[in-house]
Amino acid sequence: MNAAERLRRTWQVLMDGSPPEPPEEEPTEVVDPRAVDLVLRVGELLLASGESTERVNEAMLGLAVAYELPRCEVQVTLTSLLVSAHPGGGAPPMTGTRAIRRRTPAYWRLTALHKLVQDASIGMVELDEAHKRLAEIKRGRPPYPAWLLVVSLGLVSASGSVLSGGGPLVATTAFIATLLGDRAAAYLARRGIAEFFQLTVAAAIGAAAAAIVVAMGNPGQAATVVTGAILALLPGRPLVASIQDGITGDLVSAGARVLEVFFMIAAIVAGLGGVVYIAVSMGVPIDVSHLPTPAAKLEPVAVIAAAAISLTFAVSLATPRDVLAAAALGGALIWVLYVVARGWDVPPVLAAAVAATIVGVLASWLARRHGQPVMPYVVPMIGPLLPGTALYRGMVELNTGSPSTGVLSLIGAVSVALALGAGVNLGGELVRAFQRVGLSASGRWARPAARRTRGF
Repeated sequence: MNAAERLRRTWQVLMDGSPPEPPEEEPTEVVDPRAVDLVLRVGELLLASGESTERVNEAMLGLAVAYELPRCEVQVTLTSLLVSAHPGGGAPPMTGTRAIRRRTPAYWRLTALHKLVQDASIGMVELDEAHKRLAEIKRGRPPYPAWLLVVSLGLVSASGSVLSGGGPLVATTAFIATLLGDRAAAYLARRGIAEFFQLTVAAAIGAAAAAIVVAMGNPGQAATVVTGAILALLPGRPLVASIQDGITGDLVSAGARVLEVFFMIAAIVAGLGGVVYIAVSMGVPIDVSHLPTPAAKLEPVAVIAAAAISLTFAVSLATPRDVLAAAALGGALIWVLYVVARGWDVPPVLAAAVAATIVGVLASWLARRHGQPVMPYVVPMIGPLLPGTALYRGMVELNTGSPSTGVLSLIGAVSVALALGAGVNLGGELVRAFQRVGLSASGRWARPAARRTRGF
């Protein structure tokens, strides 16, 4: 590049202009359909396994460059993908699309797929070998047996009950209620019932267990039971992904994910509200005075319970085994940071956001250091702060004569959840700001959505 060309590019950067378009190329050979198919299938499996829209887009573009798809355009939404390669010079483009019909979190697949993309991007994997590796990843099994994935949800609830102040009996009750709710939801899924009603039934079973505890004369323990049961159902994974998509400019996917989070929370609230209303109508003495309050000081049992929540949450999401230790430490850390901030009279929403930001920075740095996706790290780490108690408090208040207070409690619960999602994503952005190489490098050309629009 001569001096005049370098000067022109520098002037464009200073004036915040767009990079110059490459010159039109002559028509090339026919686009290899196997490369287009590989890009689509990798993107489909990434999105179905729980990856954010931006990361899927980056991975697909990386594969398109690696296998020389000319002028490739990629479009990713929550339910579909499109890839179009344009040879140029008037030659017809080759376009392919796939629909995402089922999304099941399998974070071990994310790690394997990102490794495949990285190897292909540096020319270490031929196209045929890439197809073979993709088939092996798709046929592969999670790192844990199926029974452990089911039991881990119950362990999340049991740990959440202990974190809320419950003892062994309460933890056992929450464990059993969560397993029953999960199996009931699985049965409904096999019968073709919509996921909204599956979550409603699962939440109702957890609330019913709490109502039974109250009816037996232990009102102070009921809230810890339902808090643990709700914790296993709260949408931590789609919440983080929705905020990340919105921040990075994928507004269509962000809107769809936010609606998904809204309907999941609405289903949980519906299950809680129905059972609480029936219990109150039958004379069960459910009262907000029995609800637990967050710990005002650090206690070893609470820190261990927070670590256990993140550890079992990571297992339920089928994260790789080498992530479990980091997830447990992150769960303990986010709880400690939150309690310390609350001890300084920081409001709950701000305390959750600050704790999530610090954990997000550490998780993003750790993921980049190991060359792995960040979602398996950050999603389990926010588990201890997901607002199960606040949701239950809101439903009790709505059904015991304090509707305005109940609405405020529900708004507070949603605000804490959004603060957690925004905080972990802010941590990732802070790490990204100093990243200079790789698909996630900083700069507005590496991320087109970061370019200033001035409101237009």
